[in-house]
Amino acid sequence: MSSVRSWQNWAGNQRAEVVNLVSVESADQLSEAVARGAAAGTRLRPIGSGHSFTGIGRPEQVQLKMDAYAGIVDLQRDTGLVKVRAGTSLHQLNRDLAAEGMALTNLGDIDVQTVAGAVSTGTHGTGLRFGGIATQIRGLDLVQPDGSTLTCSATENADVFTHARVGLGALGVISTVTLQAEPLFALRAVEGPMRLGDVFEQLDELVEGTDHFEFYWFPHTDRTLTKRNTRLPVTDGLHPLTGRRRWWDDEFMANNVFGAIIATGRRLPATVRTFNGIASRALGAREFTDLSYRVFASVRRVRFVEMEYAVPREALEQVLTELDVTIERSGWRIAFPVEVRVAAADDIPLSTAYQRESAYIAIHLPVGVEYDQYFQAMEAIAAAVGGRPHWGKMHYLDAAALRTRYPRFDEFVALRNRLDPTGIFSNRYLERVLGPLPG
Repeated sequence: MSSVRSWQNWAGNQRAEVVNLVSVESADQLSEAVARGAAAGTRLRPIGSGHSFTGIGRPEQVQLKMDAYAGIVDLQRDTGLVKVRAGTSLHQLNRDLAAEGMALTNLGDIDVQTVAGAVSTGTHGTGLRFGGIATQIRGLDLVQPDGSTLTCSATENADVFTHARVGLGALGVISTVTLQAEPLFALRAVEGPMRLGDVFEQLDELVEGTDHFEFYWFPHTDRTLTKRNTRLPVTDGLHPLTGRRRWWDDEFMANNVFGAIIATGRRLPATVRTFNGIASRALGAREFTDLSYRVFASVRRVRFVEMEYAVPREALEQVLTELDVTIERSGWRIAFPVEVRVAAADDIPLSTAYQRESAYIAIHLPVGVEYDQYFQAMEAIAAAVGGRPHWGKMHYLDAAALRTRYPRFDEFVALRNRLDPTGIFSNRYLERVLGPLPG
């Protein structure tokens, strides 16, 4: 089924007017839609949840709507392998796996993305022993321009598999993803305030001694909110937050009150410093134990635009300190906390954690606020230590700059040129970050 629709992402900073919408519900429909588009010479992009802030998901001629092409295809309990359709949301997959006594090893801090979108952009969580979601991939089915399906894994079309795990949607349309799941587990969450200087002083102990550690720094203060999540067997028992406490903390305080603070800060910038100090103290300590996916992910209702850079783990203090100095020198009033996470090194060529343990620094501004100066300042600080931008979050780099950050960049581009020589799967963002197509 097709129709003409406009499109915009969750934040509203990426838009496309009057593009053809094609809905697919099966693998055959997906192959037919791709082959038909390629034969007509039209560009097409799958659309997921729209949670990328860059133009990576922006359709130019045809948008493939795949939310009805969802669900688990196969689950092998003995090996933990789960094959899922590309349009499956992480939110639904987490619940379906839990019903089968299984879970994904690590998740980001939201779960609204589609599986295909999450792996294509390099979505990650936190934890020094754990990689991004793409490191859990064991197989992919990619629909090629002629409508055929290219199946790849570590043992089949391994050259494609190596790169396609974080493929930016440039190597074909993902039809299915096979992930390595594990037995259902719980997380014991310990959250509380900590001074930024103490975080830096104890950073090695915190990230090496905690399964999943992250913190939020409140600009204009020396205060942070830390989150320490420890993996536990479900048989140890769950002690979740009460419904009232969860609503108060995660809905009322984290969304309603925070949204009001953001709105006030936009109208009265002079209040931001005071509000950040209050907020950093108001978020009290809490402990609870729940199923992993319920702890990893949270609900975000305050709309924002985000930039995130992966820097070498050892450069975290330097980068965050320079960002602090830059914010104060500039006179900006930044109400959004800065989110900091860590991840293991991996072997995926376009992964932001390729061959190095990484610290992730994410900065945000509310939708409607001019962000270029703040984001460009962060980008310059990160560039000095070889920072790599998240593919789905705002940045200003092009292929020439990115080539210097990724040792196997040209291998990926050559593969893109081979699999999609006419640019059926491309758009302006991909041409900026990967360079022009050969034809």
